[in-house]
Amino acid sequence: MKITILTLFPEMFTALNASILGRAQKGGSLQLEVVDIRDYTEDKHQKCDDYPFGGGAGMVMMAQPIGSAFEAVDPGHGARRIYLSPKGKVLKQERVFSLAEEEYLVLLCGHYEGVDQRAIDLFVDEEISIGDYVLTGGELPAMVLVDCVARYLDGVLSPGSLVDESFSDGLLEYPQYTRPVEYRGLAVPEVLRSGNHAEIDKWRREQALALTRKLRPDLLK
Repeated sequence: MKITILTLFPEMFTALNASILGRAQKGGSLQLEVVDIRDYTEDKHQKCDDYPFGGGAGMVMMAQPIGSAFEAVDPGHGARRIYLSPKGKVLKQERVFSLAEEEYLVLLCGHYEGVDQRAIDLFVDEEISIGDYVLTGGELPAMVLVDCVARYLDGVLSPGSLVDESFSDGLLEYPQYTRPVEYRGLAVPEVLRSGNHAEIDKWRREQALALTRKLRPDLLK
């Protein structure tokens, strides 16, 4: 999969070269491109924002640099174009699965007071939010989306790592333990040391249901 990120702050994305995502890029499962929107402005001072019509606080990202950037990186509109926006539909695991089936994503990171609506109307396929709150820009949401989607690309994680995760079957994940057997008076549950896989599976299912009921009862509706 190829993912292109359009942003005013490309330096923020160096974190995506580390850990699992870094290995995914080196291994060829993920091709990540970060593009500076300022490179496509027609303003001689590389201006990409201006005051909003109608008044109001802050600045708005201009349509021209965004549109030109989209046309440069995806001239045939073969990609799924996504604007990371608090107004968008909240990202859920089901959408992550479907996005992982795409061959090419282009992500637009808004900033300041937002983006000229004409850029959205002309160049964006959908708006996605990562939660019902507002951040200073779309860069962090873009990183979240990239991380979520990349995990499901072939060769990024072992298939076993994707089984029984939170949200994989509509439940939160059961508790996990490792060595030592006892830590500060708390011991690993006996069933996990029993070697009885049927009982282990039963315990994990019960724990997943209990945690979901306690922490995210809305998932059980």
